[in-house]
Amino acid sequence: MSAAPDDVRHNLAAQRQRLVAACRAAGRAADAAALLAVSKTHPAASVRAAYAAGLRAFGENRVQELAQKAAELADLPGLQWHLIGSLQTNKARELLAVPGLALVHSLDRGKLADELQRECVRAGRTLDVLLQVHATDEPTKHGCPPEQAPALLEHVRARCPALAVVGLMAMGPLVGDPAPTFAAVAALRERLRAATGLPLPVLSLGMSGDLEPAVAAGSTLVRIGTAVFGARD
Repeated sequence: MSAAPDDVRHNLAAQRQRLVAACRAAGRAADAAALLAVSKTHPAASVRAAYAAGLRAFGENRVQELAQKAAELADLPGLQWHLIGSLQTNKARELLAVPGLALVHSLDRGKLADELQRECVRAGRTLDVLLQVHATDEPTKHGCPPEQAPALLEHVRARCPALAVVGLMAMGPLVGDPAPTFAAVAALRERLRAATGLPLPVLSLGMSGDLEPAVAAGSTLVRIGTAVFGARD
């Protein structure tokens, strides 16, 4: 059940403190990693409560739910939406119509890049994206295989000028130590930086259960849902 507004504010404060502590423990600046509140399946009232506590960036898994919440919360200035779930090409137009869309975490194939490029041209806008890397062997997860990431990045650079690749996103394993997975994704980002000269400033790693190892590996953006909003309905 979703947390009450007062609990959301309390939880958010606790997770902010946790994130600062993780950054310091990793020898990084206290603000080296930011918190993305994952509001999927939670009501708009929960987003309002987090917004009232100063948060502006929220992540959703599905385009339809994202569009509905963005419309419901259109009165909140400065709201930023991230799509963190898999994206079908036939949803690209609907996604790009969402006000406040700031970042797509789930670019994982050339066909999707091409469709986003077409819709960006049609809408007269640009779009920041992350390459989603499938960094585990788990069939339930999505993403570009790590060995194909360089080719996907070159595809976007050569054919999709409306898209700006600003980093990588990956998920840790469901069981076991996530540190090796996160380290491998961080190393992949360094190889892509060296090969392209792109800064790729964003590394979207870590969720409620593996925040600390993600920050230790260099994550700049952690996706926190349950620990802020409570159990999903």
